[in-house]
Amino acid sequence: MPTPAMEDYLEKIYGLIEEKGYARVMDIASSLNVNPPAVTKMIQKLDERGFCKYEKYRGIILTLKGKKIAKSMAEKHQILEDFLRVIGVHEENIYEEAEGIEHHISKHTAFCISGLVRFFEDNPFVKESYLTYLNKMTENDPE
Repeated sequence: MPTPAMEDYLEKIYGLIEEKGYARVMDIASSLNVNPPAVTKMIQKLDERGFCKYEKYRGIILTLKGKKIAKSMAEKHQILEDFLRVIGVHEENIYEEAEGIEHHISKHTAFCISGLVRFFEDNPFVKESYLTYLNKMTENDPE
């Protein structure tokens, strides 16, 4: 099983491949705000564990095992962003908060959260009632 840090790298590699068609150490370092040697070290660990194939100066390819985990993490992240947005979390906090939560929920929990988001989308009057209630609560929020 990968560590949360490994999951972050797999998710980032997956996203870069989906977006650009490839993932390089420099792209990963830039997007995760870490130095290239740290990326190389992590990529080597991922390669050793069978999550990716890495050839120096050629790029990174996810294995089926790595792609499955990466895709699952990307989906969880999106579900969490949608959920946090629906419940009224400030937009500037959503990415980081989803990033922190995604490693700690099961597929079933993600499924339930996704169901709640869809419920709010299918029942806008319920969502509006919730947001009205939340706004009344936040009048007293010391934030």
